[in-house]
Amino acid sequence: MTKQRAAPLSSGGVTSTGVTSTRVISTGTSPTGSSSTGREIARCPVPPPHRAAEARAAAADFAARLHPAPSARTVQNLLLLSSELVTNAIQHAGAVTALSFKADSRSLHVRVADPSPAHPQSRVPDMSGRTGGFGWPMVLRLAHRVTIRPLGREGKIILAVLPR
Repeated sequence: MTKQRAAPLSSGGVTSTGVTSTRVISTGTSPTGSSSTGREIARCPVPPPHRAAEARAAAADFAARLHPAPSARTVQNLLLLSSELVTNAIQHAGAVTALSFKADSRSLHVRVADPSPAHPQSRVPDMSGRTGGFGWPMVLRLAHRVTIRPLGREGKIILAVLPR
């Protein structure tokens, strides 16, 4: 398993090395992407979305069915994280091949699969808004843990975990 550190967001964007924060990204081959955060209490695979709005709607529906309900801030983070992961998959890999949500007693999990084997890369955000560069750093800041599971030529799965 390879570990890399994510760069923090600042007023000047992401550092050029991309290796300065405390949030750890794991790149491994865990078949389940499971965590030791607690007993699974809800799982929700959804049809692959074609737009970020569909991912947000699915995330909102999933969160609304959880008991106990997560805080409003956690739900906002889940919606934003889902939206960014799906937007990145559509923009950089051409599609989302799977989307699912899972909850346990301590965490919410978002899993997005796409057809590209290329791993996301942090880059200096374009402050003019033309070419982006904000999505992946945002994912790394919102998630407690991000794991990238390669699927060979079939693409990859990105699992992001939020504290509940």
